[in-house]
Amino acid sequence: MLATLAPVRSLLLAIFVMMAGSGFLSTLIGLRLERAGSDTILIGLVATAYFGGLTLGALRAGAIVRRVGHIRAFAAFVALLSASTLTYALVQHPLLWALLRLVDGVCVAGMFICVESWLNDRAEPETRGGILAAYMVALYSGQAVGQLFLSTGAATPAVPFQIASILISLAILPVCLTRSTAPTLGEADNLPLARLFAASPLGLAGAAITGLILGAFYGMAAIYARGIGLGLGAIATFMMTVILGGVALQWPLGRLSDRYDRRRVIITCFALALAVSVALAAAPGSGLLLLFGAAFGGLSFALYPLCVAHANDRLLPAERVSASGQLVLLYSAGAALGPLGAAAAMNWMGPGGLFLFIAACAAAMLGFSLWRLAVTAPVPAPAQQDFQMLPRTTPVAALLDPSGPEAATVKD
Repeated sequence: MLATLAPVRSLLLAIFVMMAGSGFLSTLIGLRLERAGSDTILIGLVATAYFGGLTLGALRAGAIVRRVGHIRAFAAFVALLSASTLTYALVQHPLLWALLRLVDGVCVAGMFICVESWLNDRAEPETRGGILAAYMVALYSGQAVGQLFLSTGAATPAVPFQIASILISLAILPVCLTRSTAPTLGEADNLPLARLFAASPLGLAGAAITGLILGAFYGMAAIYARGIGLGLGAIATFMMTVILGGVALQWPLGRLSDRYDRRRVIITCFALALAVSVALAAAPGSGLLLLFGAAFGGLSFALYPLCVAHANDRLLPAERVSASGQLVLLYSAGAALGPLGAAAAMNWMGPGGLFLFIAACAAAMLGFSLWRLAVTAPVPAPAQQDFQMLPRTTPVAALLDPSGPEAATVKD
C-alpha cells in the first residue's frame, strides 16, 4: 500500500494541510457573524456564497489550469485563498465576507481540480482504488483536525484566521517541490441531464437533496451548536465527530449496498437520517449529541456515493464518468441553497430548525425513493457496480473512480 501511494504522497500531504487550514473556516465565520449579531439569514447567505463559489470554480477553474499548468494554477489559488483568509481578520462586514467566501469557494475548487487531475494521471488501474481511499482519508481527516483550531482565538480573535492562512500557504510546498511531472488536464464530456434523469431519477434527486442536507449542515451547524449552549471546544468536538462519523460508516454502508438492492440501502439511510435529525433538533445532552452527530455524519456522508453508485448501475460504462461529474455539480447546486433554507427554518423555529429543515429534506427524498422502489424493478445483483467512496468536490474527482473507464470520456 505504501508503495502504491509513494508517487502521490506529496499531493496527499498538500490536500491534508490545505483542508486543515480551510476546513474549519465555515464554522469559524458562522460563529463570528453570530457573535457580531448578524441575522441568521445573513449568515446563511454568507455560507451560500462559499458553495456558490465551489460550483463556479468546478465549472471554470479548469480553464485556468489548462492555460497556465497545474503548479502555477495551484500556487495562484493558494495565494488568493491565503490572502482572503487574512482579510477576514482585518475587516468584519457580512457583505464583504460573502464576497470573500465566494472567492474562497472558487479557489478551493481550483485546488481540488489540480490535485484530483494529478492523482488521476498518476493512478494505474490496479492502484486507483487505493489512491482514491487515501485521498478521501487525507481530505476528511484534514477537515476534522482543522476543527481543533476553532478555540485558538479566545484571547486574540485574529489568531484562527492567521493559523488558517499559514496552513493554506504551507500546502503549496509539497506541490511546488514535487519531482512528479504535472499532467495535461483534459475536458470531461457532459452527459445530458435529461439522459441522466431518464436513467436514474433517484440518483439525480438524491445527489441534489444530499447537497441541500450537507450544505445546510456545514453552513449553519455552528449556529445551531452555539444556540443550544455549546462553547468553542464543544463545537469543535461536535463538528469533528460528525466528520469522522461520516468517514467511518461510508464503507460498511457501501458494502451492504453491493449485496442487496441499493435502493433499499438508500431508503434506509434517508429514513435513519430523518430520525437522527429529529433527535438532534431536540438538542440532546452532550453524550447523546455526539452519538447522534456521529450517526448523522455516517448516514449523510454515505448518501452521495450511494446515489452515484445507483446511477452508475443504470448507465452504460462510457457514460459513468460524465454522469458522476454532473451529479457532483447537482450536489454543489443543492449545497448552495441549503444554508438559506436552513437559516429560514432557524429564524422561524430556533436552533433546532437546522435539523428540522434537514429532516424535511430527508422526508421528501424518502417519499420519492419509496415511489421509485414501487414503480421500477431493481438492478440484478450481479449487474450492480462495486460501491466506491467518492468525494463531493469537483467533476474531476469522478475520473478517480475505479469502476468507470479512464479515458473513454476524457478528451485532450
